Amino acid sequence: MSSGRARGQDTPVFFARAVLRASAYPLLLVSTVSVGAVALQLDWDPGRVSPLFLIGVIVYLTALERLIPHDRSWHPDAREWRWYGVYFLLTMAASAVAQYLVTAMVVRLSPQDPALNLWAEIPAALLTGSLASYVVHRLGHTNATLWRLHGVHHVPEKVNVANNGVNHVLDIVFAQGTVQLALSLVGFSSRSVLVVGLFVAAQGYFVHANIEVRIGPFNHLLASPEQHRLHHSTDLSEAGHYGSDLSIWDHLFGSYTWRPGREPFAVGLGDPASFPPTGEIVSSLLHPLRRAKAPGSGPT
Repeated sequence: MSSGRARGQDTPVFFARAVLRASAYPLLLVSTVSVGAVALQLDWDPGRVSPLFLIGVIVYLTALERLIPHDRSWHPDAREWRWYGVYFLLTMAASAVAQYLVTAMVVRLSPQDPALNLWAEIPAALLTGSLASYVVHRLGHTNATLWRLHGVHHVPEKVNVANNGVNHVLDIVFAQGTVQLALSLVGFSSRSVLVVGLFVAAQGYFVHANIEVRIGPFNHLLASPEQHRLHHSTDLSEAGHYGSDLSIWDHLFGSYTWRPGREPFAVGLGDPASFPPTGEIVSSLLHPLRRAKAPGSGPT
């Protein structure tokens, strides 16, 4: 009798979580499109819109991690929150540096009157930026020098929203600077770059979210947490998925490994001793300057 009552009491909670799992990602996409459309309509300052939008995305996904977690053991503890906070500030500073380095070129090269209509330019800019991001990310895993920067991001043995900001500052400057430069050289307008940037930021944190959300067939078009957990796998044979916004490049270039139900046995580094622990922030930042260890823990 008591077990029946318990099941009855759990039914609303179960239903609410099912609704959250089904609606979490569509709500994120709708919010991203809405903010982008309003920003264009009201000519909002990208320098203000982007950071505020990013904070909203982080708060939203962090709340979802508590409501519909994929793995409760992946929740950050108090020490990790402090580490991740420092890395987040460093990542934001590095992003600002990358933006500053290419701003002059964006102003000079971005046309005042683009040849394409804005709504045709946005998907073109998304494809261009996504391809550039894929190439840079893959190089971060396959080039030994770049891996010594990018590997800092793969040290944590958890995947969650908070440790998406665990990065080496030079890795962020290189990766984001390259993508922004690619968009500038092609000649996309700053308005289309703003909209694409909102989507890319939302996707970047979404794929790291420790949430039980499945997007089904859309996995073959869009990146998802299901895929990105495999990217962080210690088993390099399944650790593809270099796209954090679109998954089409992983399909095209043979790095797509996800299938329904496939989960990594463990995430992190195959050789944890090859990088300093995440909590040793100064050592992590100085790591690329030190002599490389023997092979076996390097890029995929």
